[in-house]
Amino acid sequence: MYYVSTRNKTDRRTAAQAIEKGLAADGGLMTPEVLPKLSHNGLDTMKDMSYQQRAVYVMNAYLDDFTSSELASFAAKAYGGGKFDVKEVAPVRQVDDSTYCLELWHGPTCAFKDMALQMLPHLLTASLKKNQEGKTVCILVATSGDTGKAALEGFRDVDKTRILVFYPKDGVSAIQELQMNTQEGENVGVCSVVGNFDDAQTGVKKLFSDEKLREELADRGFFLSSANSINWGRVLPQIVYYISAYCDLLRDGKLQKGDPVNVCVPTGNFGNILAAYYAREMGVPIKKLICASNANNVLTDFLNTGVYDRNRTFYNTMSPSMDILISSNLERLLFALSGHDDAQVREYMAQLNECGRYEVSAAIKGKMDKVFSAGCCDDSQTQQTIGAMWKEHRYLIDTHTAVAFHVLEQYRKQSGDTTPAIVVSTASPFKFCDNVLGALGVEQAAEGTGVLEQLSQLTGIPAPAPLAALKEKQVRFTQSVTKEHMVDQVLEMLR
Repeated sequence: MYYVSTRNKTDRRTAAQAIEKGLAADGGLMTPEVLPKLSHNGLDTMKDMSYQQRAVYVMNAYLDDFTSSELASFAAKAYGGGKFDVKEVAPVRQVDDSTYCLELWHGPTCAFKDMALQMLPHLLTASLKKNQEGKTVCILVATSGDTGKAALEGFRDVDKTRILVFYPKDGVSAIQELQMNTQEGENVGVCSVVGNFDDAQTGVKKLFSDEKLREELADRGFFLSSANSINWGRVLPQIVYYISAYCDLLRDGKLQKGDPVNVCVPTGNFGNILAAYYAREMGVPIKKLICASNANNVLTDFLNTGVYDRNRTFYNTMSPSMDILISSNLERLLFALSGHDDAQVREYMAQLNECGRYEVSAAIKGKMDKVFSAGCCDDSQTQQTIGAMWKEHRYLIDTHTAVAFHVLEQYRKQSGDTTPAIVVSTASPFKFCDNVLGALGVEQAAEGTGVLEQLSQLTGIPAPAPLAALKEKQVRFTQSVTKEHMVDQVLEMLR
């Protein structure tokens, strides 16, 4: 199978080449030329498999330059060895008669990004060997909170790699910031950026297109790649958990083969819900993909109107991982819905770069309407939802998951759709203790890591071990730069 740039489909790469580069030379995103389909019995075949086995089964269809034994080894290392605190890795919890929650935060950094970023280092280092790359790869990451820590942990002390994470100053939770700035490892770096996530993300993209920087790093024996979801090696492992969730519901008799489900995903950069779209295209009977946004509702407006417009107020919310106005992975959806019309995608992206907005064709809008619904949720509604879920179901959720539950409820009321739904839970509530405590009626949150114990005592739920261990960690990184000086940070790290 070959991968092509969303902006130039004549730029064809093997899977290993696509994963190594992360981003196409023209700024496009490497995407499969053809999406493989599950066999007629594929879901039945996976029903009784472990999560690791399902990962191999699904990824094998996309990675024909990797052997099944290689992928089995990667899956065992990524999802085994006690890295996840439950055997199921991505368990599905029943909330009520027609609602299920896919918990994706049982990994080492307590966020859904672990599902991909425990796998990506194995895919990337194997790709370097297959491509006979002699240089050391420097992974550049822009994070709105969770990707940074998950990438740092995944690439910590991995041979022939360096990793540098940029996050928005004052734009992540206190626990998220502490997780990153206490990161251990000899090959890691962390730096805050003055501004919001879009500033950090735009800055990283500019670094990738900086020819002078690329040449200088090559002379030093380095080249750049990405661990953000612009890298196909990030998106692919995410497809697995949607297929796995459906298989779990089949195995447990909650669904019969062919029964439809809706999937509601809290998302800002669009990668998480894009993976669900790909699972649907492969043959999982997903009826509606419900996109849940916070007050930064650029995706909600786009899916409802067909107009993408980032020229709007940016809000710092209590669901910071979704505080995004430039949703990079939307480009892959446009490529799919346009029938791989790279010229059309190029034009949309040029308009976005030049004037901050574009409007899709009527044909693309019609296709979106058949698959997607969208809604948004402000901070007050987020806290109300956390409180209601705890009171009614004794189910503790974080601020991002609350956005999804609220939007699902909105969708059901407006549409009358009673299809069973899977809500994607993207982070442990203990990563956002102050806001969760506030939702449960606590007026004064404890200082520092004391909030972890405070929330644990209130709910009777122990804090995840990786978060509880933060109080013993030393802060290693305190650097902060403007987006114009991000290049200096890269050069300093790679001296």
